[in-house]
Amino acid sequence: MGDKANIHPGAAGRARAADRPSSLRNVVLVGHSGAGKTTLTEALALTAGAVNRAGRVEDGSTVSDHDEIEHRQQRSVQLSLVPVEWEGIKVNLLDTPGYADFVGELRAGLRAADAALFVVSAAQEAAAVAGATRAVWEECAAVGMPRAIVITHLETARTGFDELTRVCAEIFGGDDPDAVLPLYLPQYGAVGPDGHAPVTGLAGLLSRKIFDYSSGERKETAPDAEQAAALGAARDRLIEGIIAESEDETLMDRYLAGDEIDFGILVQDLEKAVARGTFHPVLAAAPAAPGAKQGLGTLELLELITGGFPTPPEHLCPAVTTPDGVPRPQPVCDPDGPLVAEVVKTASDPYVGRISLVRVFSGTLRPDETVHVSGHGLADRGHEDHDVDERVGALSVPFGKHQRPLDRAIAGDLACVGKLSRAETGDTLSAKDDPLLMEPWSMPDPLLPLAIRAHSKADEDRLSQGLSRLVAEDPTMRLEQNQATHQVVLWCLGEAHADVALERLRSRYGVQIDVVPYRVPLRETFGGPAGGRGRHVKQSGGHGQFAICEIEVEPLPTGAGIEFVDKVVGGAVPRAFIPSVEKGVRAQAARGVVAGHPLVDVRVTLLDGKAHSVDSSDAAFQTAGALALREAAAEAPIHLLEPVAEVRVLVPDDYVGPVMSDLSGRRGRVVGTEQSGGGRTLVRAEVPEIEISRYAIDLRSLSHGTGQFDRAYARHEPMPPHIADKVREEGAGAA
Repeated sequence: MGDKANIHPGAAGRARAADRPSSLRNVVLVGHSGAGKTTLTEALALTAGAVNRAGRVEDGSTVSDHDEIEHRQQRSVQLSLVPVEWEGIKVNLLDTPGYADFVGELRAGLRAADAALFVVSAAQEAAAVAGATRAVWEECAAVGMPRAIVITHLETARTGFDELTRVCAEIFGGDDPDAVLPLYLPQYGAVGPDGHAPVTGLAGLLSRKIFDYSSGERKETAPDAEQAAALGAARDRLIEGIIAESEDETLMDRYLAGDEIDFGILVQDLEKAVARGTFHPVLAAAPAAPGAKQGLGTLELLELITGGFPTPPEHLCPAVTTPDGVPRPQPVCDPDGPLVAEVVKTASDPYVGRISLVRVFSGTLRPDETVHVSGHGLADRGHEDHDVDERVGALSVPFGKHQRPLDRAIAGDLACVGKLSRAETGDTLSAKDDPLLMEPWSMPDPLLPLAIRAHSKADEDRLSQGLSRLVAEDPTMRLEQNQATHQVVLWCLGEAHADVALERLRSRYGVQIDVVPYRVPLRETFGGPAGGRGRHVKQSGGHGQFAICEIEVEPLPTGAGIEFVDKVVGGAVPRAFIPSVEKGVRAQAARGVVAGHPLVDVRVTLLDGKAHSVDSSDAAFQTAGALALREAAAEAPIHLLEPVAEVRVLVPDDYVGPVMSDLSGRRGRVVGTEQSGGGRTLVRAEVPEIEISRYAIDLRSLSHGTGQFDRAYARHEPMPPHIADKVREEGAGAA
């Protein structure tokens, strides 16, 4: 790999037609924020000839040109597709955001890809490799996705190549650190005025050649004596690692006996081990210098991708069912098979409307054909189920700021589809006469609430439409119309995610929005028994209003709700009006009796009352019932009840102590811990929801991005008096 030209002298002879699944490679670039994924993508495009030496395509844009939001955020916030060709093979590079708030885009990239490049920056501390990056590595391992590691920023390294490789082997290798080994060693020039030595080339451990990039193009030279000696131990370890993964069980014996293993056999076994996902080579890369034709290590990376990464037919397709859940045979990556494709990303363009990025798993997708759209729906996130036919618009592939038209997209390929007005991210496209539904991929639960409202009356009409489009594009958002607090709440993954959502609503959909404090849905209950008398007597000419009722209220156990009991004797309240009293009591309970929160867990007993033969009415007794409940509330202590959540926090063992201490500081009760494997611990606790509205942000800071949590409603409990008083004061001030 990087040495392929030496064992396949007719490189052009390896080129295959670009219209077969075997001539496709789908690769997702994964790594922490700032690792250099986008820069590496552009460097690969330059080496493959997709852009000129200035890094531009014909229209002057870059292949991974950022939108305005990304420019303002100064980080990637969305999945982008960059197709390049190398030796007759089309390589779809999927550049993903590294920031944890945009993990939904990362998961979409993993779904669309058949292999992953983990990009690790040497300019950051070695600890930055851990955490979220390791979690993604484990996700790939769970589905057997082949992976390789690319180390960037060696020219400004805080952590040397050898040390970072060792850290990667410890973190990613698990029980087999020899499954993570370098294929090349960087070669350095003289130390510059900034104290850093430039990386001038790579030493191939298998070929024992030096690949010099100092001129802007790769040139092969033989190593001198010092360089050759430096390669020895690393080369021996690499060969042993490759042989350990070989299907030829005689190789190890021959190697230990001192036989020289043929170079071609080593490369062949290496490629097979990489494609199986059992060996993970480490490479180094750097962007091209101004005017250079190639970035350091980019040729080697392209050779690894085209030679070592699997073709789409080698990667198992997700399981499928009919829309009503009947299992169907697993799709096979065959252009002539039944159509099975999936929307992995949805975007809106102000000029052409909705654009869907689609991975075709089976069959061939063509423009202007009618397909069936099936969607699981995420009702709790504002997504409906889909089961409709739609006409496919134009097919295209992104390049710079423009879309290049396609006449078809075959199994294994990715394409952008226009005018799918109903399809959303995660939906399945299939033949209209044979509708299918793909098994969904895992999406994180948004746990940061953002309460919003339209800035003006004119914005109210646009807000609903903008929000529906926003959640259609991003299934990691959840839209909630909270009936208890009457707030519109957009649940996000973090602050950056929320900022992007607000910016898109403003700039793309023209909605001006105010962010308001998020209110946790509280409840009220009686702290002791009390009585109340409701008197509603009015006479203002003509028909009057007359209703009097007396009630007794007593608290009930948590979860009992509202009970209404009739103990009227002697017809003091006519039977026809007793339901009216109950209706008035329940309506007042829903509105609250002190702080405007629903009243729960009480028994209301109607004891007595008075009526008038002419002036009594349903409405009058409803009003009297409400007045009686309010009077009873004035005579008894009213407790505020707050929701308590069951919280499960998964963190590395090093952070268990700080996490438990932090939860206790939030009035939480830790109910247990358990080992979760991989040096991590699951902490289970019960915490008032008012204390964890921003826990998604706080946990990320506390655990340096390595922790994750989920929550579920448990029950409502009485709020401590001093906190309840503060909440009442804040409510009175807001009113």
